[in-house]
Amino acid sequence: MDFVYQVRSRTHSVRAASALWTLAMAVSLSLWELHGSDLHKGETLGLVASILYGAYLGWNRRAATAFVAPLLSWGVAWLPLWIAAMVRHGFFKGAVIGLVLITAGWIIIGLMEFVVVGGVALLVRVLRGGGSRFEPDVVIIDPPSS
Repeated sequence: MDFVYQVRSRTHSVRAASALWTLAMAVSLSLWELHGSDLHKGETLGLVASILYGAYLGWNRRAATAFVAPLLSWGVAWLPLWIAAMVRHGFFKGAVIGLVLITAGWIIIGLMEFVVVGGVALLVRVLRGGGSRFEPDVVIIDPPSS
């Protein structure tokens, strides 16, 4: 009695793209904090990086990663953002402002990241189409009955 069991893997890893995006967001947020009056550099970098990351996630059908993306960004950017606040405002005042920014302010920052990345990912996924959903992920070929 023989049978064939075949599993098609459809996963695409988004680890490298996630790492690049989190680094870009850390740089963007640090630039935003360091240059309080000239916000265009940090905002532009963050917006472009988020749009490209969202398009990548949508193209690879990994839009659900947008739920985790702000947590990844927070995990990478909190220390550079805190240091940037200390550089801009002085050690003691910057330590307090940075602590508030990386805790309470991150709710707003994370929400903005989620909206941009998730919105672009869903838009790209819808525009790309559903793909072939007629092929099953698992194919089992039963042996011929005798």
